[in-house]
Amino acid sequence: MRRLAFVSLAALGACAAQDRPAPQASAPQNAEQATQADACGATRFIGLIGTPADQIDRASLPAGARVLTPDMMVTADFRGDRLNIIVGSDGKVGSMRCF
Repeated sequence: MRRLAFVSLAALGACAAQDRPAPQASAPQNAEQATQADACGATRFIGLIGTPADQIDRASLPAGARVLTPDMMVTADFRGDRLNIIVGSDGKVGSMRCF
């Protein structure tokens, strides 16, 4: 009888282990982590670096993407999946970050 109870508990434990979702990688917590992980897909747009900001086809950018100029005010909320194209004082794209 003990043997049957042990086998039943072992089988139940094996089933429970299979039903648990796999642990997920933690989401980026800041702009540096998000950019390093390419959470916003910035690498797809790396060719824009050096392009004058007024020549960017904004329709080709992902929804929510921002083109940030030096004098622009922006919200400080963090969204790791948001592409931010950083324009330098020369009016050309200098970098891209996810935040």
